[in-house]
Parts: sequence; structure tokens; C-alpha cells
Amino acid sequence: MPRRACPVFVPLSAPASAPAESTRRDAGFSLLELMVAVVILSILALVVVPRVIDRPDQARAARAKADIAAIASAVNLYRLDNFRYPTTEQGLAALVSRPASDPMPENWAENGYMDRLPVDPWGKPYQYLSPGVHEDFDIFTYGANGVAGGTGADADIGSWALN
Repeated sequence: MPRRACPVFVPLSAPASAPAESTRRDAGFSLLELMVAVVILSILALVVVPRVIDRPDQARAARAKADIAAIASAVNLYRLDNFRYPTTEQGLAALVSRPASDPMPENWAENGYMDRLPVDPWGKPYQYLSPGVHEDFDIFTYGANGVAGGTGADADIGSWALN
């Protein structure tokens, strides 16, 4: 059987005496290239940042609308069982615990109509009127500033606007 020769290892790096393939002048980016990159990033930031900043306000408004729709469904179930809406005085608490004030509900659901009342995305309780200004009942939040009226993030969000 013939003997095999040991493989010969060739160094991966070039010998120290080999000339450098690039010079100092070719290394890195030029000032012009850096400035172009900065301008492009600035333009992107001007376009993207305002859109990203508005998203939290849009998300809060969407959550408020979803909460109001859920509360309105519970109020309608209360009416189906008790033949009337909770009064303004009884408030939305009538959905969680049996009201103690008149008119007493005749067929209040044993476990209530909601486990708990949500607070609006700005940490304030939802408002309730029965009879409402806009509909049979109104459920609403005053928005970010907590004051009636307003525009943008401060605008009121109510059940009347969901339809």
C-alpha cells in the first residue's frame, strides 16, 4: 500500500514584504459621502418621525372607541333585562354591581354586565348620561385634556360617533 504524503499548509496571510493593496487615500468615506448620507437620513426622519409620533394618540382613540362600544353593549343588555337604562345617577357602576338607588332593576344579572369598568386611555373614568344628549344614552370621554370639547388628542370621543 503506497504511503500518502502529508498535506502542505499554505499560510493564509500574504508575506510581510508584499506591498499594500490600498493606500491611505482610498480608505474610509469622503466628507461628501458622509454629508449625502446625513441629508438622506434627515429627510427620512422628517417624513417618518411625525407619523410615528401621531400613532400613540391614534391608538388611544381606537382603544377609547373599543371600550365605549363594549360599555354600550353592556348598557343595552342591562336594558333588555330591566326594561330601562341605568339612570345617570346610578351610572356605569350599575353594570358591575346591583344599583342601590331607584329605579331598582327588576332582573339584574347575577354576575353583572361587566367584570369591571375600564378607565379611558388617559386614566379617567368614562362619562355616562341617560337620557343622553345625542342618543338614548351617551358614553364618552373628554380626551387627553379631560375637558369638554377640543380637537386632535383633546377631542371628546363618544358613543354617538361610533355609528
